[in-house]
Amino acid sequence: MGKIKSELPANVETPIDESQVFERVVNIIENRKHRAGAFANREITLMYWEVGQYIDSIILDGKRAGYGKRIVAELAQLLTERYGNSFERTKITRMIKFAKLFPDFEIVAELAQQLSWCALGMSDNLAV
Repeated sequence: MGKIKSELPANVETPIDESQVFERVVNIIENRKHRAGAFANREITLMYWEVGQYIDSIILDGKRAGYGKRIVAELAQLLTERYGNSFERTKITRMIKFAKLFPDFEIVAELAQQLSWCALGMSDNLAV
């Protein structure tokens, strides 16, 4: 088999357009960051739903209002100490409301691919 001939002589370097290299690398980085963010957002949304659903269905069982409030407050304090402000009492209450509004996990999983936690109406100004 014959060798494929280069169009340029062997001793001539192909010029590199540094701005194109930079732009391509920036494009790769931004694309992957966007995809990673979308994946992380989906997982956070599902985590919040699962926490809310668990607390509502197992601990609160929809019937133990006074006891449930105390449990939520204590749980929130422990979780906030361990994980930070994302698990304050008001946010856990929103997670419970989220799970009540969307009781079907399959629907939540589908929505989580397209919507963020805030887009689902769970921003800080939501009254629970």
